[in-house]
Amino acid sequence: MKKLYFISFIIFSILFANCAKDNNDPEPEPEPEPEAPEGPVKVEKTNPMHVYVHYMPWFETPETNTNGNWGIHWKMANKNPENIDDDGKREIASHYYPLIGPYASSDKDVIEYHLLLMKYAGIDGLIIDWYGSSDINDFGMNRRNSEAVIDRLDEVGLQFALTYEDWTTNDVVGEGEAETNVEAAIEDFKYMEANYFDLETYIKINNNPLLTVFGPQAIQNGDDWTTILANISSSLTYLSLWFESGDLGSNATGEFSWVYEDNTHITNFLNKRMSQFDVAMGSAYPGFVDYYEEGGWGTSIDWEIDHANGATLDATLAMAANKHIDYLQLVTWNDFGEGTIIEPTLEFEYQYLEKIQEFTGVLYTKTEFEYITKLYNLRKSKADDADAQLELNKAFNYLVSLNVDEAKAVIDALD
Repeated sequence: MKKLYFISFIIFSILFANCAKDNNDPEPEPEPEPEAPEGPVKVEKTNPMHVYVHYMPWFETPETNTNGNWGIHWKMANKNPENIDDDGKREIASHYYPLIGPYASSDKDVIEYHLLLMKYAGIDGLIIDWYGSSDINDFGMNRRNSEAVIDRLDEVGLQFALTYEDWTTNDVVGEGEAETNVEAAIEDFKYMEANYFDLETYIKINNNPLLTVFGPQAIQNGDDWTTILANISSSLTYLSLWFESGDLGSNATGEFSWVYEDNTHITNFLNKRMSQFDVAMGSAYPGFVDYYEEGGWGTSIDWEIDHANGATLDATLAMAANKHIDYLQLVTWNDFGEGTIIEPTLEFEYQYLEKIQEFTGVLYTKTEFEYITKLYNLRKSKADDADAQLELNKAFNYLVSLNVDEAKAVIDALD
């Protein structure tokens, strides 16, 4: 009997100790919410071609323009974006309307939206239309807008190069900031080398920074270009516009094609011109329908290329694929004045980006583009909600690191 009492006492003591332990222990800490990963992950593509897109940084709204007005590229000479129709569309100088409406190129939310769309289309980088280092006219604004884009590229995992608009040297000389076009160009090239060429995000071909010139239009003597390039230490992969490399003299590495009249010009470039150069860059485009006459900027260019409901982009991409070229420039991301727009519009929505996805061979679809647009819209609708913006930062980090499902969950929770 004593033995039985002893065993009972031991069992009771153990139970009591366990109960006391359960009552005194603090509640377990909840599992911390996983943080969104940081740093971009490269999109996998089945097409090894380097695909870049020509990018215009010249759009301004009253909030960003130094004169408080809409920029000239939205209004040209006779349009007023303050006029809004019954569908909520502003009056802009274009046959096509951006899906997110007319925007400022320096807007951080717009930049985020553009770069994410490019990433999920399999585009490797931007070739930015660059107006030089001067602050005359809108040149300084364009440069600052370009740099606002450049500053975000490493976050997304994209690269960039520049297209130098050498015609701007005419205006620099006209304003008395330089005595000659060559002198003006020397300052521009010094600026490019000091600020861009050494960046990890700058496109290098054969270990040299890629630079293209739209022409050249103002400086058309090879000896002049030799003088200009002697003022920088960088060796460049330097491409002129198609059929214009002779104007660069021995300084030309090659040429890039563009858009002109019809697709036969691309065929001729691919079959008869590219093989002459160490480096050449092809082009693909959705169409060409300018707005210059309607916008009061003189007469329209005397030719156009129908978008043909996407068939034009299909055809020009197929030419590049059949030729197995190394470098392709999409013409353009956002030249609304000439109607060569690949970014989403009300008219075409994501159609062109979906075609580029198929061309580059990424695993993504229209759904990712739709969520990137939702992210942009939430950035704007919740602009004053600091907590929501932190969540949207998390969604951005998920997107650049290709954690798509996690990004969608964050966006859906706020939508």
